[in-house]
Formats: sequence, structure tokens, C-alpha cells
Amino acid sequence: MVDIEADGPIPGDYSMVCFGAIIVEPSLSRTFYKKLKPISERWDPEALKISGFSREETLKFDDPKRAMESFDKWIAENPKGRPIFVSDNNGFDWQFINWYFHHFLGRNPFGFSSMNLGSLYKGLVKDVSKNFKHLRKTKHTHNPVDDARGNAEALLEMIQQYHLKVPWESGIS
Repeated sequence: MVDIEADGPIPGDYSMVCFGAIIVEPSLSRTFYKKLKPISERWDPEALKISGFSREETLKFDDPKRAMESFDKWIAENPKGRPIFVSDNNGFDWQFINWYFHHFLGRNPFGFSSMNLGSLYKGLVKDVSKNFKHLRKTKHTHNPVDDARGNAEALLEMIQQYHLKVPWESGIS
């Protein structure tokens, strides 16, 4: 499960400020977090405000290439089998992670696809107007590890409540 915060609407023109990931398993103990230095001079103050950081703070964050190398290593060491990118808003989160991986590493360890948690829930309950967010236990704070944890909690609840079969080793299928 992955969540990101950014200082604008698209990667390249704007920057990913920070991101977090968590392995979806009952313990929810394997997490990753990085704060990234801006890659662009452009930034939207309203978008940046959501992350809770100032522009001055972000200028002192980690080198984006090193952060993505570190994330790539963490992914290789953690899930068994092919990693699957899951997020609450994969249209937003995926575009940044994918762009950063390709820009800085020339490849994306997640491949070319992602899964949207909200769409999965809508399919499970057979109602496109329903939202999964009531299944979260961890408060949505815009800290990407907190938000990824809450989304992972919701996915674990979906697996349990709806007997959802998942293609990864989790001990909960």
C-alpha cells in the first residue's frame, strides 16, 4: 500500500514531497518513508500546505534519486513475489511513483499496473457510490505512512469480511 504527498498536480512540473508504503499483512509492521527534495522550481502553496511542510523545509529533504534507490531496495527485500502497487487514489499516487522510478532509475519495480482500493471496494459491495474509508482504523493525517496504514487496514478488513482472495503471501487469504 502506497501513499504520496506532492506540491502540485503532476510529476515533472511539480514535486513529490514525501511518500510512504506498508506491506499489507496483519502486523502492518514493515513500513517505508522518505521526504524528497523538490525537482522543480514550480510549486502550488495550497497543495504543499496539505503535506504540512513549508517550501523551505522541503529544500532540505533527501535527494530524490537516492530516495527512489532506497525504495527500490526496500521493495526487493520485502514482499514475496511480484510487488503490487495499491493505493487509495492510484490515479494520483501511481503517476508520481511511476514517474520518479522511471526518471531516476529507468524502470519501475511495480511494472506497468496498479490497483485502486476505492474501486476494489465498490466492486465488492456492488455499489459505485460506496466508500471504503469507514474501514480505516488509523486516522487520515496526510502523513503518507499513516494514510497507507489506514488504507492497508481497510484492505485487510475487505479480505476478512468479503473473503477476498489476494495474490500475495499475507497469511490472511
